[in-house]
Amino acid sequence: MTPKKSFSERASDWVQYSLTLRLLTIGFLILILLIPVNMVSSLIGERQSRQYEAVNEISEKWGLSQTLNGLILTVPYYEYSKVVKESSNSNEGNSVTYETVRSTNYMHFLPDQLTIDGAIDPEKRYRGIFEVVVYKAFIQIKGSFSHPDFSNTGIEATNILWEQAQLSFELSDLRGIQNSVAVQWNQHKVAFEPGSPDINNGISAPVPLDTENANVNYAFETQIDFNGSSSLSFTPLGKTTDVSLHSTWPNPSFSGNFLPDQREISEKGFEADWKVLYVNRSYPQRLDYISGKLKESAFGVNLYVPADEYQKSTRAAKYAVLFIMLTFAIFFFVQIFRKIRIHPFQYIVVGLALCVFYTLLISISERLNFSMSYLISSTAIIGIITVFTARIFRNGRITTMIAALLVVLYGFIYNLIQAEDPLLAGSIGLFVILCVLMWVSSKIDWYNTYRKDPEN
Repeated sequence: MTPKKSFSERASDWVQYSLTLRLLTIGFLILILLIPVNMVSSLIGERQSRQYEAVNEISEKWGLSQTLNGLILTVPYYEYSKVVKESSNSNEGNSVTYETVRSTNYMHFLPDQLTIDGAIDPEKRYRGIFEVVVYKAFIQIKGSFSHPDFSNTGIEATNILWEQAQLSFELSDLRGIQNSVAVQWNQHKVAFEPGSPDINNGISAPVPLDTENANVNYAFETQIDFNGSSSLSFTPLGKTTDVSLHSTWPNPSFSGNFLPDQREISEKGFEADWKVLYVNRSYPQRLDYISGKLKESAFGVNLYVPADEYQKSTRAAKYAVLFIMLTFAIFFFVQIFRKIRIHPFQYIVVGLALCVFYTLLISISERLNFSMSYLISSTAIIGIITVFTARIFRNGRITTMIAALLVVLYGFIYNLIQAEDPLLAGSIGLFVILCVLMWVSSKIDWYNTYRKDPEN
């Protein structure tokens, strides 16, 4: 008769042979490893912040993202209003004295035709190991204005200051302007000066208007060269606005309220053409103040940088828990089928090696391209885990199998990071992994796995 085991002996057997306890232990270890995983994510965020600081530092000195808002014809006028000059109380009642105050206001007129032909010359600048995309823009602007029409405004003709009319435009960062700017206004050539009515970052030029002929049109032409970074946008101020842009940058991302009507993109660069009508926007041709709606209608191009090293590293870090869980699953099934006991500390060491992969990936990718960095980092981690496995199991077949599975796992994650539609690729991959796990787990006798050979 087999002697009855004591409670401590039964507890010891449960600790040694219980699969439930092992699964709970592995789950707990995965939760513990979330701490270094979060530290890795923080490290990626910190390095990305330093990259943004480098981008901002260079952009502020070179030129920020630019939006060209113009050209606008502004005509000032006098406006009279009554204000209280003096108020007094007496036995005969209240006495109020008014005075008339004159103020200068502005009416803004938008062009009938606005044609912009621009070239963007991009280049890469570096701050330490960080890369920043900047550009030089060469913009030629042509168009025409009708004679300013003050009808239905309630403004008397004698109060209009025709001789103070100004042509102006706004540029997001005036520091980027690289040459003196002048406009050809019919037969007159006038230089732009700093400052513009109702416009924050504007420059303006006084232009003559023919007050005796309301049917005259005013043709204009100007050239402006400026520096900028990341993006270039335009506002469609004309009744008809035609914009043509070309550049040697091979990765444009068209943005704003309007996409190009025609575009050609190749490895040599891009060409894009827009045509916008004034009925496509939400403001009229005559404005009594410059509203934010003008910039809200802007469109243009971003000099898009394909997913950089930090973006790809962030993608990879999102799969860290999947890395750890699948690697632990491989070790767990090996120990079940081979009846080999693996200590929780050995799981922790493997998990930490998987976390070190990300620090290697980040640091190497700052100096090499992402694909090479991924290859070097994954080879190093697969190598040390393979050697560690060989020391644990002392079985060449098992070691080779685990190394092969790790290669497949790292290859799967790499393809997932590079995929244009990672959700679809990830969903299919996870479905296949789930099928494999279900098939493997169905071959396990979950209640008697270790009982059959307790000596092992």
